[in-house]
Amino acid sequence: MNKSFHILLFFMLSVLGFTGCKTQLEDSFENPDQTTEASIPGFFTDILNNDRVRPSYWHYRTFILSRQAIYTQTASFIPANNMYQPNDGYSYDYWKDFYSPGVLGVYRKMEVAFDALSAEEKANQQIFMQAAKVVIYDEASKLIDNFGDIPFSEAGSLPTNGTIVKPKFDDQKELYYSFVDSLKSLNTYFSKAATTTYFSKYDILNKGVAEKWRRYTNSLRLRLLMRISNVDENKAKTEVMEMLNNPTEYPLVDGNAAINYSPVNSDILLQPLTTNTTTLRQALQEGPNFYATDYMLNKVMKPANDPRIPVFYDKFGETKDNKFIPNKEYKAMPITFTENELLSNYQKYSIIDSATFFDNKYLPGIVTTASETNFNKAEAYLRWGSDVSAKNAYDVAIKQSITFYYYLNNLMGTEGLKAETIPAEDVINDFVENSTVQYAGSTAEKLELIITQKWLHYGFLQAQHAWSEYRRTGYPKITELRAGLANYATPPMRFLYPTGEVANNSENYEAVRSKDTRDTKIFWDVD
Repeated sequence: MNKSFHILLFFMLSVLGFTGCKTQLEDSFENPDQTTEASIPGFFTDILNNDRVRPSYWHYRTFILSRQAIYTQTASFIPANNMYQPNDGYSYDYWKDFYSPGVLGVYRKMEVAFDALSAEEKANQQIFMQAAKVVIYDEASKLIDNFGDIPFSEAGSLPTNGTIVKPKFDDQKELYYSFVDSLKSLNTYFSKAATTTYFSKYDILNKGVAEKWRRYTNSLRLRLLMRISNVDENKAKTEVMEMLNNPTEYPLVDGNAAINYSPVNSDILLQPLTTNTTTLRQALQEGPNFYATDYMLNKVMKPANDPRIPVFYDKFGETKDNKFIPNKEYKAMPITFTENELLSNYQKYSIIDSATFFDNKYLPGIVTTASETNFNKAEAYLRWGSDVSAKNAYDVAIKQSITFYYYLNNLMGTEGLKAETIPAEDVINDFVENSTVQYAGSTAEKLELIITQKWLHYGFLQAQHAWSEYRRTGYPKITELRAGLANYATPPMRFLYPTGEVANNSENYEAVRSKDTRDTKIFWDVD
């Protein structure tokens, strides 16, 4: 670990000015206003170059680390009276980053440009439109997971008809189901689509590989179907098992069940147009989020002697007589520590690893991984299929998670930071087969193992999904602290609509006003 990190721990960075990608895109591609043909690929790249996917400062500091990561304890925090009260302005920033000038607003411009093309031109540009749909469904489903009913079908009207229409709030369940149905059709489309140099030039997510877009499409559909599986088990079971029983027809981002798979080639990871080497560091440093988390390290990883510990955390230590003395073991401070207790004892406890997270300027945006897919497979097989298949998927998912995090850790190997060596295969096999993560017990106990390990894999980098799965299943069994602020004593079931949206779309808001409470559950949350 880079020991200069220790000097920086309690030095608060000022918030750097943040600029969007519009100027850079205009420099990189032809001006969309000058040629219709150029606008669709350029807009497509704009959608992919997404600040809510990449590990950017603003997204992590104002949204992930101050909300979902706290609610699910995938990042550390100081217990406080307002710890469950999100900032309304930051909610509106997230909201606008989806609508305008966000990804949906850009997609509406794509639709207008596409409608103006000839039949021959449409055939050439169709792959951009279809790939963009997958991203829109992914981002829209996350918005639903956070808020519930959202404007969608009528949102972004200005590019379409030249007038501003205040959009209605669409029913969250109907939207989710429409995404699931459309993604099935998109799988068919991508099964016949050809990879072209032209598409590859603008596709900064999957390098123009139609097969990867197909796998992304199906894995997103699997995620959404598992998300609704407790409220509509029959639909989820029917459609998920159709996918799992026909892997040729429905290929997934699953690493082909290989343990030592290649995340950079198999997973859906965003390497955006811009790289900001200090943004995630800044987000982590402006709070206590760089400490190891109590439940994850003390209750889940240490009892199992988890081989991911060295790439998740650093033991840390203290300086005495100008000599740094590392701690002897990995240990997370109790979640109940007050700020005074934290400041008095912080050197005794582990922190997140610098090479993997804090100083990793090559850290990608994580869209979906093989490990996530195999955890979803494991749950599906446990509930509706073979227990042997569930165990196999679960074991593979854990082993792939180990591979994935060692991959992240080794990205900075050329920058002078010490890279950890992944343990030998027999060590990993022994961990999976003989530790506390072993797939064993009752059906309920096995389900808890699957979801807890998926939560661990998500970590703070994908805390939005960790929060959704926690609400859906009740796992892991973390101890929720109570806050002293009236009306904000516990984590919410959903976010309140931003006041900016309420003010600007007041007439349509009346239809959802009664649902706009912190304890109104998202439709799939029936735990």
